[in-house]
Amino acid sequence: MSDFKSEAIKTDPYIAMRFPEFRSYIAMRFLFTFAYQVQAVVIGWHIYQLTKDPLSLGLIGLAEAIPSIMVTLYGGYIADKSDKKKLLIWIIGSMLCCSAVLTVVTTDDVLRLIGQTPVIIIIYVMIFFIGITRGFYSPTAFALMAQIIPKEHYANSSTWNSGSWQTASIMGPAVGGLLYAFSGITACFVVIVIFLALALGCIIFFVKNYPAYFVPKENIFKSLSEGIRFVFKSRMILGALSLDMFSVFFGGAVALMPIFAHDILKVGAEGLGFMRAAPALGAVITMFILAKYPPMNKPWRNLLLAVAGFGISIICFGLSRNFYLTLLCLFFEGAFDSVSVIIRSTILQILTPEEMRGRVSAVNGIFINSSNEIGAFESGATARLMGTIPSVIFGGSITIMIVIFTYFKTKRLVPLSLKQINNH
Repeated sequence: MSDFKSEAIKTDPYIAMRFPEFRSYIAMRFLFTFAYQVQAVVIGWHIYQLTKDPLSLGLIGLAEAIPSIMVTLYGGYIADKSDKKKLLIWIIGSMLCCSAVLTVVTTDDVLRLIGQTPVIIIIYVMIFFIGITRGFYSPTAFALMAQIIPKEHYANSSTWNSGSWQTASIMGPAVGGLLYAFSGITACFVVIVIFLALALGCIIFFVKNYPAYFVPKENIFKSLSEGIRFVFKSRMILGALSLDMFSVFFGGAVALMPIFAHDILKVGAEGLGFMRAAPALGAVITMFILAKYPPMNKPWRNLLLAVAGFGISIICFGLSRNFYLTLLCLFFEGAFDSVSVIIRSTILQILTPEEMRGRVSAVNGIFINSSNEIGAFESGATARLMGTIPSVIFGGSITIMIVIFTYFKTKRLVPLSLKQINNH
């Protein structure tokens, strides 16, 4: 079957990077993610400095997740029937405007002028609008990448796409933490605005327009339901998304890093930056390995092992009292998570029909946002109820239990290849 051509063909590990438009896309992805990661780390630190409340960190994730989930399906529908380049220009431009507002509202002068509570409210409102842009960004970027890369190179392009995101996720938090510590939050937001402007330039000047494959012939609700039905009919896609969603929902501890940096390890904003960067460093190193040795031979087995490793790393992170040991635990968390991301991305790219990419990616986005952002709220809420360290250990333990449960429910899929699972 041609859908599985990428599984059978061994290619140059750099083959996707030989396409000029893909290089521009990867540059945009890197710049956008870098800006987003700097913003995430400095907003989390700034909010915690203002409130000293773990729940306020969880509310950041909730404020972003709710609008993102609300618009993601519609964003996938719009991505399928629109020119992806034009849509991305609007999306990144909107993100840039939100960051410009945050640049102003987080200054000391504005804090003195209007007070702490209005500043916090405005920050949450901007996070809400950023959540809306993310709801459109993910399905649009996913659909665009599929148009600029031949289908036989989807697995390789997914690896490099993930690597670009992870590399930016290393540099963004580290730069954000250090810049915040030495220059303040305003300097951080100036960097954010510059990088978003550069990301916008990569799309405007170096990516061409592509006509939409999908022309709606029925009402919007029926079109949206097609993407949902496709995901729930594909056992491989649904299983991968569900496993990732529940494991990250309970096992994600990123939202609590400011508490570990400030109260437990006492390493300040600089340490927080390195803690946020450590998982991405593990992911990038893993990405280079997986570019040469793709994990798609027995994807379900590899996915279960990766998620189990992720849960164990989270537990070790919660137990650690040494900064360097903490960084090592976070490094392995990112390494295992990278394997999961690459397997899931490759499955989506290979198994999704061309005309449904935006809508299927939108369903994927709902799973991701449910696990990441709402998981951040869950982490903040359980930290308030149980204490920070017990909540992290609890989350990692639940992740391990989810893997064990999934293994016994899907044992017959473990030894199968991607093609065999799809035909199963």
